[in-house]
Amino acid sequence: MKKRVPLPGRGKRGSTRTIVATNKGDRWFFLYGFEKNELGNIDPKQLQALQIVAEDLLARVESELNKLVQDGTLQEIANEN
Repeated sequence: MKKRVPLPGRGKRGSTRTIVATNKGDRWFFLYGFEKNELGNIDPKQLQALQIVAEDLLARVESELNKLVQDGTLQEIANEN
C-alpha cells in the first residue's frame, strides 16, 4: 500500500511517499519511503521485492516479530495519537 505522508510546512503535495505492508488491522510495517520530488514511483522489480518482504512479515507470528524487534532487525514505532 502506498501512503502519502505530509511534511511540516509542505502539506501532502510536497510530501513523502511510504510503502507499507498491512493486514488492514493490527499489523502495519513501514517498508520504504521516498520524497516525491526525488522519485516518481518505484519500479516493478522494487515492487516485487517489497511484496516478498511484506508477505514474509505479515505471515510471522507475534513471538517471531518480538524476536526481530529484540535483536534490532525490526524497530517498533509507537503511535502517539
